[in-house]
Amino acid sequence: MTMPGMAGDQRMAMSIGGGAYESGSGTARVPAAEGPMRGQMIHAGGWMLMTHGYAWGVVTDQGGPRGQDEAFITSMAMLMGDRDLSDRVHLQLTSMLSLDPLMGPRGYPNLFATGETADGRPLVDRQHPHDLFMELSGRVDYRLGGKDSLFLYGGPVAEPALGPAAFMHRGSARYLPLAPITHHWFDSTHITYGVVTAGYAGPQLQLEGSAFRGREPDEHRWDIEAPALDSWSVRATWTPSPHWAAQVSHGRLHSPEAQEPNADERRTTATVSYAAGGLTAMVGYGLKAKLPGRALPAWIGEAAWEIGRHHTLFGRIEHVKNDELFPDPADPLHDRPFRVTKAEGGYAYRIALAGPLGIALGGTLAGYAKPAALDAAYGNAPVSWTLFGKLAVGL
Repeated sequence: MTMPGMAGDQRMAMSIGGGAYESGSGTARVPAAEGPMRGQMIHAGGWMLMTHGYAWGVVTDQGGPRGQDEAFITSMAMLMGDRDLSDRVHLQLTSMLSLDPLMGPRGYPNLFATGETADGRPLVDRQHPHDLFMELSGRVDYRLGGKDSLFLYGGPVAEPALGPAAFMHRGSARYLPLAPITHHWFDSTHITYGVVTAGYAGPQLQLEGSAFRGREPDEHRWDIEAPALDSWSVRATWTPSPHWAAQVSHGRLHSPEAQEPNADERRTTATVSYAAGGLTAMVGYGLKAKLPGRALPAWIGEAAWEIGRHHTLFGRIEHVKNDELFPDPADPLHDRPFRVTKAEGGYAYRIALAGPLGIALGGTLAGYAKPAALDAAYGNAPVSWTLFGKLAVGL
């Protein structure tokens, strides 16, 4: 997944099992044709190290009465190390950090996004920032013979086996500057304080289960929160060829929302990913069932097409049923579920810089479909635009 013309030593496959897949975030898989994670590879003694990172500079104008315009920066830096401990045992250590907390607890504007809190109040029409510590994890694989292995993964900050690879690690979302509004249906558990995952990894099938802390990160983004193992999930991933990866997962999360401490959640996701010839795509279905409460479905489809050395076309369409758009109990629309569709498309121009560094310059335009009951709050036909520059190691 490097830009055409980049040196081969800027690519790195971190998985040990081989087969028709590459590693995504946590223990998730993506199609092998998507290519290994982009970054800079370094050999140090018996270790194979990979550095990866990016910084987005973004200006967005989220449309309608509840939309806001704002300039902001998001960032991530990752260091991953692999080595064999013996003929059968392989070790991988991962650290991932972000300076997103500098944005403050309210994050950035993102129309119809909900989830987590700021200053003790629910975030609505805004995307929360990532924590400083996005991942501090380890993984040990024990080779059974051939390309089969058993593995144990986890850490104080890690990602349970629930949902697809997180959006910032999917090729289909690589140039989309804002988080999906379905984030809390598909991949919000990618930062979890306390995870233990055990599984079987074969070249075409992976089966795994996790114990983890169900509560989402709080609004204090600089610390490491107390780990716990009060929730569980299971996931099966099938990679029948280098071009396809399908996963289905289910979990029960204990008290995920700070604003609803007495409510648990059952979460189910199913996604299919495809990659070939510079095209990466994913479609998926997610269901949040509040306990007690209603079941809320969501759909997502996203794709990116890298054309030659410089040009990328990309887009995302989402449909979600959300009952968190009006958190004030005094509001007549409080706790009512509304179906919202967001369609966003854009273009990026990719430029190789020095060594592994590259930059993508581009923009997006988004429109929304919603019920008439939301017109007073959101306007008749809100339209949002975003301009960005993404500086990355292994763009």
